[in-house]
Amino acid sequence: MHRLLIALLSAFDALIAAATGLAVVLATLTLLWVLGIGAPDWSALWPATAAVWQLGHLVPFTVHLSAEYLATLGLPDAAASFAVSLAPLAFACFTAYRGVRSGIRAGRSGSWGVGLGGGAIAFAVVSTVVCLTAGGPVVVASVWQAILLPVLVFAIPAVVGAVGAVWHSDPGAVGRVREAIADLPGLWPDVPALALRGAGAALVALVGIGALGVVAALLFGGDRVVALYQSSNVDVMGVVVVSLAQLAYLPTLIVWAMSFVAGPGFAVGAGTAFSPAGTQSGVVPGIPVLGALPETSSPWLLVIVLLPIGAGVVAGWTLRGRMLDDEAPASVRAGTAGGVALLTAAGAGVLAWVSSGAFGPGRLAQIGPQPGWVALAVGVEVLVGAGILLLTPAWEPEPDLPREAVRSREKTRDLAETRATSAPGAPGAGADASAGAPGAGTPGAGAPGVGAPGAEVEGAEAAAAGEDDIETAPIDPGFLGGPGEIKP
Repeated sequence: MHRLLIALLSAFDALIAAATGLAVVLATLTLLWVLGIGAPDWSALWPATAAVWQLGHLVPFTVHLSAEYLATLGLPDAAASFAVSLAPLAFACFTAYRGVRSGIRAGRSGSWGVGLGGGAIAFAVVSTVVCLTAGGPVVVASVWQAILLPVLVFAIPAVVGAVGAVWHSDPGAVGRVREAIADLPGLWPDVPALALRGAGAALVALVGIGALGVVAALLFGGDRVVALYQSSNVDVMGVVVVSLAQLAYLPTLIVWAMSFVAGPGFAVGAGTAFSPAGTQSGVVPGIPVLGALPETSSPWLLVIVLLPIGAGVVAGWTLRGRMLDDEAPASVRAGTAGGVALLTAAGAGVLAWVSSGAFGPGRLAQIGPQPGWVALAVGVEVLVGAGILLLTPAWEPEPDLPREAVRSREKTRDLAETRATSAPGAPGAGADASAGAPGAGTPGAGAPGVGAPGAEVEGAEAAAAGEDDIETAPIDPGFLGGPGEIKP
């Protein structure tokens, strides 16, 4: 495919990703402007749309309130200027998803560098236009952050998708990295890919645990959520707007729940803490979804720390079947478990960082989990879980044998004991020989092979072999001494 066409297609992907996010915000605010406000100020519609879109792409900004507004609401002068950086991660998640898809397409096209460049430039153009056209005296953002951060939200996942698509075929920089890894001794070339796969499985499990935690919190605290909706005295349109805003923050709440399960927990304002070890709620904003926050803690909540260890077990189970046979050195297994823990800790730390920030003046300047503590706790827990699966030896139970095979094994053992006791020189061998000698009074004692010391052994062999396996021979007419002794 021609390089110009690849660049144009990637740029079109980036434009679609940016325009979709802007259109969702603009449509929602337009409905609010039309149905919820009696005399809307249409000049503020686009700046509000740009501010929400930028905040969703991790752009922090500063809010400046006029003295008249402070006097109307009865706010102190310290609230005249404050920072807002707590991002509604739903927008960032959508943009990152579109970036991964664009990177994969660019990688499959054969000129992934050109594709990534075209997409990044197109998204930078959109973010620049939004930044330069939506400035206002109330909401102010740094120009370089307003342009660069949205581009990074799109470009970094695009690079990851492109590298994954060309990992086995690129002859350039990616190929040189692949060859350098392949030159490692022993089984070490497999460790990076296994660690990435395991970390991905662990992070998916952790995010799933966080989502289940949000559902459980809403079920147990649903009455408080409804009470906060009722106390807000909003009409139907207000309920819809508040619910949509909370839905935009749903990924943020999932990361909070993941941090809670991991142990360090999170804060909703300075001096507050929500963790399994204890809860200090203090004064929490009257946002309805925050009614699901736990009011108290119990020592039994410490048991949920086993869930991140279970995420490590999931990662180890994912790799156990792919890795690594039983002859893999312990160092390789330990290195794989350590790589999984390190990458998972890094991913959890990044998630905790993007889900924390400020949401108002004073105490609301500190909201969300602490990235360092979350990364440390998740890394240790995943290391324990992955190590259990990767460092323990494989256990292969003995297969169940059929009953006939068990009987045959017992008969073979009895046969070996019989041979040992009937062998010449063994204890009791002479007695058996004299009892079976010719003339001992046993019928047919003089017949060849009858009463011989090995008769019982041959009978045991025949019984062990089974009736179908016995080879028969024609009857000798003289087996009783000749035809003359056969009486009619």
